[in-house]
Amino acid sequence: MKRNAISIFALIAVMLTAFAVDAGAQKKELIPVDFDRVKSVTSNPESRYYFPKLLKSYISFSYNKFEREDMRNLYYGYMFQEDYNPYRQSQYADKVEEYIYKKELTREECDSLEYYANLSLKDNMFDFEQLEFFAYALKAKKKYARYEVFKKNIHLLLSAIMTSGDGTKEHPWVVNSPMHEYDIVNYLGFKAIDHEALDDGIDYVKVEKRDDSKAEGFYFDVKKMIEEGSRKGFE
Repeated sequence: MKRNAISIFALIAVMLTAFAVDAGAQKKELIPVDFDRVKSVTSNPESRYYFPKLLKSYISFSYNKFEREDMRNLYYGYMFQEDYNPYRQSQYADKVEEYIYKKELTREECDSLEYYANLSLKDNMFDFEQLEFFAYALKAKKKYARYEVFKKNIHLLLSAIMTSGDGTKEHPWVVNSPMHEYDIVNYLGFKAIDHEALDDGIDYVKVEKRDDSKAEGFYFDVKKMIEEGSRKGFE
């Protein structure tokens, strides 16, 4: 049975449009990241937000149990884990790319796409691109229940980041990976054209102007990312 790979991009476009619209609706709801609290609750075995508990729930597709606050603590709590690497890239990402540009995929190729995307996520669980491709594979194979939960988790991940600020210099979005700066920009429908590291751990991503927006660029807070990355030996 063959599947049209063009639908990969159609699916992703639909998902990203939905996420961007929702994120836009929530952009005034700012929830500053309290890293002291995040570190405390994610390191406490008695807490709902104990990191190993959150991670187990996140990767096991736990139905109706994972909410935005869980995702925020998982996402920002990851910075305090010993295996945290803000620049992590999966060795399996190239394997996924072998399939996404094909016009048609066989069932076996869909299996391989799911397999390698899953391996990539084990290397880097917050890789938006691999999350999207894994979601596509689930839907293409008619694993609709898992697909819906997985889609919800992607939505919650985006929401967790978007509610940390509004992309302004006063309230930059807080990210745990530099790649997420470009993911957010893309999700909002903009094209990044330049990147600048400002003082005090703030990045600025300049975007191509659009007729329907006055935005010229967006700000991201990478202070904790740099601090924890440097502490673990990543520059």
